Amino acid sequence: MIYPENSIDKLGFTEVKQLIKAHCLSVMGQQMVDRIQVMNNFDQIRKFLNQANEFKNILLNDQVLPINHFYDIKTLANKVRVEGSFLTEEEFFQTQLSLTTVFAVIGYFNEREGLYPNLEALFEHLPIEKSILKKIDQVIDQKGKIRPNASRDLLEITSGIAKAEQEARKKIDMIFKSATSNGWTADGSLTIRDGRLCIPMLAENKRKVKGFIHDESASGQTVYLEPEEVFTLNNRIRDLEFERRREIVKILTALTDELRPYVPLLLSYHSLLTKLDFVRAKALFAIDIEAEMPVLTNEGSMRLINARHPLLLLSFKKEQKTVVPLNVQIDDGTRIVVVSGPNAGGKSVCMKTVGLLQMMVQAGLLIPADESSTVGVFKQIFADIGDDQSIESDLSTYSAHLSKMKYFVEQANGKTLIMIDEFGTGTDPQFGGPIAEAVLEALNHKKVRGMVTTHYSNLKIFASNTDGIENASMLFDNVQMKPLYILEVGKPGSSYAFEIAQKIGLPQNVLNLAKNKIGYTQKKVDTLLVDLEREKKEIFETKTKLDKQQRKVNELLAENQKLQEFLDENRRTLISEAKQEAKSIIQNANKLVENTIAGIKSSQAEKETTRKLRENLNRELEKNTVKASSPKPKTTDTEDGELKAGDWVKLTDSDTTGQVIEIAKDNVIIAIGDLRTVAKRKRVQKVSRKEVPKEIRRSFSSSTNDVASFSPEIDVRGMRGEDALNAIERLFDRAVMMGFGTIKIIHGKGDGILRKLIRDYLRKYDQVNRMEDEHPDRGGDGITYVYLK
Repeated sequence: MIYPENSIDKLGFTEVKQLIKAHCLSVMGQQMVDRIQVMNNFDQIRKFLNQANEFKNILLNDQVLPINHFYDIKTLANKVRVEGSFLTEEEFFQTQLSLTTVFAVIGYFNEREGLYPNLEALFEHLPIEKSILKKIDQVIDQKGKIRPNASRDLLEITSGIAKAEQEARKKIDMIFKSATSNGWTADGSLTIRDGRLCIPMLAENKRKVKGFIHDESASGQTVYLEPEEVFTLNNRIRDLEFERRREIVKILTALTDELRPYVPLLLSYHSLLTKLDFVRAKALFAIDIEAEMPVLTNEGSMRLINARHPLLLLSFKKEQKTVVPLNVQIDDGTRIVVVSGPNAGGKSVCMKTVGLLQMMVQAGLLIPADESSTVGVFKQIFADIGDDQSIESDLSTYSAHLSKMKYFVEQANGKTLIMIDEFGTGTDPQFGGPIAEAVLEALNHKKVRGMVTTHYSNLKIFASNTDGIENASMLFDNVQMKPLYILEVGKPGSSYAFEIAQKIGLPQNVLNLAKNKIGYTQKKVDTLLVDLEREKKEIFETKTKLDKQQRKVNELLAENQKLQEFLDENRRTLISEAKQEAKSIIQNANKLVENTIAGIKSSQAEKETTRKLRENLNRELEKNTVKASSPKPKTTDTEDGELKAGDWVKLTDSDTTGQVIEIAKDNVIIAIGDLRTVAKRKRVQKVSRKEVPKEIRRSFSSSTNDVASFSPEIDVRGMRGEDALNAIERLFDRAVMMGFGTIKIIHGKGDGILRKLIRDYLRKYDQVNRMEDEHPDRGGDGITYVYLK
């Protein structure tokens, strides 16, 4: 229940309905929008919200729903219901188009069965009766005209008309040509008069040709004559046309009779089209206002997160401005929020946003708020918006307010949402304040929910000392002297009356006089509120900075933890492998010792045999003995600096020397003559160019020229998909030919389409071992490393 009824207009709900109507394709849909009401049935509200949300998902994320034609099938079906009546060609064409749309929509949802359950329920068990379309298609063509072969008689009549028209045209052309050659005609060509084709004749020659004069020119010098022979033919054509019309009526009547049994089904199709148009309009409006579906509860509470006034949002969009979001909570603990703050600071807009969004939800409309917002269902919504204030009589204005307060106190309960703007105004503040406080106490006692705006200090004090009522203020920048339009719950706000008056330019002496006239306590309270707001703002900014720094610390700790876990896992793996290798060595050594002893015994300690067996034992011992050696220089940070492409290196486990082609993470790609190899960085040692023999350097110079000029990296950002793949293919071919172990592709992040296209393309090559993203700090999934076999 809404009280008073004009609250719908004052909160902006009527304007919302008008904006939804603009998206309707049919008059039926517009009529359904006009019937939108604020409901209190939880299941009904949830169903309507789900329907709008599903249709919004279709519009944003799925293929276009085939809704092309909406016509009033209900009116046509009611006409068909009457015996002896018939639909016109245009009406049958409208029925044909509408049914085509209905069947296409049902087919669309059948292909997506289960995806949109609430929309599917609109046509549940509704059959696709294609025989109706088939019957209409046999009579009406794709342009909405009756087919010439709709019946045998119609085909004969149509052929007769065409033949007679051709003969009449031929005859009049011949007469016109003869008259022209004799100089009897006026300037011009054949013309139509009274629906008849006539020859323009000079008035003095009108007796030269037998026929009927249908008209004459304004000057009287030209008459328009229909030759006698043609007149007879045209009469025959007219008779045939009358006969054709009678045959068409006969065909349309027979077709209407065939459709009469399907009237109930046609009405069901009409209902489906109307509902679809209605839900579609709600979904399009939801997209306009960036709306989401909140969490719906069956309790008298709400928690709005980043809520915005829809009408203000649309207005600001045109001006390319943004709306400051609203965050507010009303529940058992905080039943009534008392909003105070400066004039023009956004108090009324804040309250109207809460009221309008509540109405929209209970009308089954999505709201411009975060989807994690929670909105309950109220049985009653009462509003007292102070837009009716009149300069004529304060008493009449206040009387109107009091009559509403009387109704609120008598009828409100725990399932009522109240909205009161400028609570207590309209009379002497000394009396208006206490009365407003008493009304607020009575409403709070009845567990009413809602929001009120006020400037009265006694209401602010009452709210701070009363359970269930919470102060809130609209923030104001008292340095730049402008409202911030941010609602802060927990403390009252100053009206900033003197600050605003000073900004407007009221003389200082007048301001000083005003300050001296207010009480010391009131002045102290207002100053305290201003100081508290300033300090609260500074604390908030400091907290924001600290939160940002804490997030960075948490990220670093998390990364450090991951690295520690990685190192621990590697350590465990290395120890396990070392133990396994030691076990294998011991087993082999035991077997070798046993074989040696057995050999000595079998040869009866023959000197030469024993010597050979001992030499063999010593050789195996040397293989498994770790030789002490001086620490080798680091491969990644030598005296000569970091290892880079073009440096000469030597493999630590052999004397093989090569030149670095590329460094990829922990791998080094080395050119050894005409061969290419990949080694771990810990297995190579950087050497100076002088240590490399000249013959080796010369052999490398010719084979590495191409390599040195080749970069295994490509940037395809901004390219079309086909161009990017062509460029990557050329790079890939050269990398394989030159023996490179990896290539780097920079494709950017975006929606990930180019990344997926490139990876799918490269997977078809057998030479590709794997693909990985770059480290998150150096580009992440915007860069792909391709490792070649």
